[in-house]
Amino acid sequence: MIPVHVENVEGIFFAVVLRDGKILRTTFNVSQKATMDTIRGNLVDGNPVEMFTQPSRQLSTLFAALRDLYDGKNTNYNFILSDASLPPYSQRVLRAVSAIPTGYVASYGAVAKAVGGGARAVGNVMASNPFPLIVPCHRIVKSDLGLGGYGAGGLGVKLEFLKREQRNYSEPKEIEIGNKMLKVFPTETVVKKYC
Repeated sequence: MIPVHVENVEGIFFAVVLRDGKILRTTFNVSQKATMDTIRGNLVDGNPVEMFTQPSRQLSTLFAALRDLYDGKNTNYNFILSDASLPPYSQRVLRAVSAIPTGYVASYGAVAKAVGGGARAVGNVMASNPFPLIVPCHRIVKSDLGLGGYGAGGLGVKLEFLKREQRNYSEPKEIEIGNKMLKVFPTETVVKKYC
């Protein structure tokens, strides 16, 4: 039985699966059922899941940090992810995407250039992101700065995230990923295309 910790924080159900003190999976939704269905679909070992809704103090702090990320805020929470079972390429992509600061987006192709592979391979990793919000896959967009896809709720949810993360930045910048550079653009460049 896999324990799934679920908490309703201001109308959003957040779910976390922990293994050995590390985060194995996260998700969120406005529906508790959809949240649990997503967790069940993301766990590949086929073990049944059991929902727990009485979190410890540590889990309550974790859920509050997830809510802050959902609201477009920064958090100082130290998320310890259990990603060792993921393929090395997926780990590289997830780490690169985690480095994109709030207020910026990068393209699938730019991430691929920084970590290797192609834009489609990056898109596949983003589509199966086991840590939505913590690894901000909503910050990955098409090369023309269009939204692209978003499996954790659709394009409307992705756009809302980017709206909440606007910081009034006006210029692109580069961030170092290993020994390569990743070009990122202010979220405003995406949001203004849709609003």
